Amino acid sequence: MKTDVQIAQEAQKMHIKEIAKKVGVSEDDLELYGNYKAKVNLDVLNSKRDMPDGKLILVTAINPTAAGEGKTTVNVGLSMGLNKIGKLTFTALREPSLGPCFGVKGGAAGGGYAQVVPMEDINLHFTGDIHAVTTANNLLSALIDNHLHQGNALNIDPNRITWRRAIDMNDRALRNMVIGLGGKTNGVTREDGFDISVASEVMAILCLADSLEDLKARLSKMIIGYTYANKPVTAAELDAVGSMALLLKDAIKPNLVQTLENTPAFIHGGPFANIAHGCNSVVATKTALKLADYVVTEAGFGADLGAEKFFDIKCRFAGLKPSAAVVVGTVRALKKHGGVGKNDLNTENLEALSVGFENLKRHVENVRKFGVPVVVAVNEFPTDTQAEVDLLQKKCSEMGVEVVLTQVWAKGGEGAVKLAEKVVELAESGVADFKPLYELDQPIISKIEKIAKEIYRADGVEFTNKALKNIKKFEEDGLGGLPICMAKTQYSFSDDPNLYGAPNGFKITINDVKVSAGAGFIIPMAGDIMRMPGLPKVPAANRIDILDDGEIIGLF
Repeated sequence: MKTDVQIAQEAQKMHIKEIAKKVGVSEDDLELYGNYKAKVNLDVLNSKRDMPDGKLILVTAINPTAAGEGKTTVNVGLSMGLNKIGKLTFTALREPSLGPCFGVKGGAAGGGYAQVVPMEDINLHFTGDIHAVTTANNLLSALIDNHLHQGNALNIDPNRITWRRAIDMNDRALRNMVIGLGGKTNGVTREDGFDISVASEVMAILCLADSLEDLKARLSKMIIGYTYANKPVTAAELDAVGSMALLLKDAIKPNLVQTLENTPAFIHGGPFANIAHGCNSVVATKTALKLADYVVTEAGFGADLGAEKFFDIKCRFAGLKPSAAVVVGTVRALKKHGGVGKNDLNTENLEALSVGFENLKRHVENVRKFGVPVVVAVNEFPTDTQAEVDLLQKKCSEMGVEVVLTQVWAKGGEGAVKLAEKVVELAESGVADFKPLYELDQPIISKIEKIAKEIYRADGVEFTNKALKNIKKFEEDGLGGLPICMAKTQYSFSDDPNLYGAPNGFKITINDVKVSAGAGFIIPMAGDIMRMPGLPKVPAANRIDILDDGEIIGLF
């Protein structure tokens, strides 16, 4: 059986100028990065702002498990399936981070015969966007420490600096450190640390800004720390905005690539989904909507995190109106949510499937709360039995949602034709009536409780004194009207990663509350959320290599 990277390297790719031509983008609007990838100038979006949008389709999923769900694979396959039934379609995805690629998760370009290509480039340095984010982030860090060293005219308290450095790699040794050692000429000694680059607020801003002007406005609002008088200090006060924007001048332009079946794809931006909002860039999504009949996009992790943030943050900020949603699951993953161990997932277990189905059911109900019609996509595995498939279809039917079996990993777009037909039926029915879950003028605590109770189904929310103190401070600073970006484990509806399925009778504990004033959201911290992952005992990096003939092995 061929690996993903083998399939990708054998793909019959079209020159990227031909892909652009399909959707009416001229060569003059492209900045080529070789033959198969290009940046699209922002002028394309600006020139088409008054044109009608295509239909926006969100692909989301159940809570992820070790069994695998294949959300990105279904996303890519669905976009190819829509093209097969005559709908000019774009797919819009996030860029993979190098950390997970060399760690345990792998890349994020789909799989099998439902991939975006050039897969190896997309999963590695690509067009340098994440490097630009890293450099802009660290330029601000350098300016902060230089300001302290040069006399600290802003009266910044070194013990209350909230801005951290960034690197696009999993490296636990960088989480916490002391900088400025070695004497006065080496800066002010203080505690600092690194986050992975995709957790940087700069990445979140890049993905929410819809113009260079908007980018600079958001960068200017970033809070880097507080003065001795407890006043917030912004990037604008450090005169950092112009130089940071210059470093991001190319990164803000969406990256055009293609699927294995030559469907146009924007791969752009990559904010963490359990720290930030977990969606590809607004610029890419808006541009694609002007160029195609359908745009298929995804949000990170399960619908409790990704879809909720997609609706309440990205769609709210960008004025997007999704026409339909797809919730992805597998029989194997639902059995895992029903209590089956990883080694027994290939064995038929109708009882566990029935229990695990409650996870899928809750996600479907939640998406419907936003006024968006839903279809369930089941990624088929050879080990699925007919009895299991029948039970899943029966349970979906009982809750009034259709379920479509897909075989996109093995068959590409052909394996998603039925799903594509159902998505078109939903999207063109006109029943979508999108609305956010909460109003922005509600108090911060009320917004947090709304998400916890209605999306996670928690009995309530408990706040530590630290969290309450920060909430009070943010509201006093005029930030109370921002949306909520919950930082929570992706593995459970609760804040306990070991509570699978659809748990009840629990409370969410908010240990801390942070703010990304530039990105424009409040971040309640539920549980211990890692902003700098570590490598596993045997990292994927140990198996990755490039051979003398250029063949890449081990990348997935």
